Amino acid sequence: MENKNGIVIRSAEKEDVGLILSFIKELADYEKLTDAVTADENLLTETMFGKDAVPKSLLAFYKDEPAGFAIYFYNFSTFIGKPGLYLEDVYVKPELRGKGIGKQVLIYLAKIASEKDCGRFEWSVLDWNEPSIKFYKNLGAKPMDDWTVFRLDRMGIENLSRL
Repeated sequence: MENKNGIVIRSAEKEDVGLILSFIKELADYEKLTDAVTADENLLTETMFGKDAVPKSLLAFYKDEPAGFAIYFYNFSTFIGKPGLYLEDVYVKPELRGKGIGKQVLIYLAKIASEKDCGRFEWSVLDWNEPSIKFYKNLGAKPMDDWTVFRLDRMGIENLSRL
């Protein structure tokens, strides 16, 4: 997909793993979570492009320059009875923000969600990330203030699985 502003969005391919990992590291740095990144190219190749791959990825380019990425997957709403599209991460390089790249990525994903007849398109945002919160609200997204995200990390998963 290309628009008049020189933005191209395309599905990522196996050969793009190095670029995806570089964007993951940039995102982690932006979110002050650099130490949390344990992914490497081999792991991403296996988990994103192997036979049991669940996540999908998009790459955004601005005037042929890598500009950002998104990783998403499908979940399911029992109440609606339909799949949903969950946006795990979206990132645009700071120097390229404000050019409509992030908006085009979300439009692209919304079109995928529409084509797949998804009942929801959801994502999470850090509470301190006011620019992103404002951006998402301007697109018509609504915060789910009455929900709290819970997480088990790898150690928590192991501990619970032993009970």
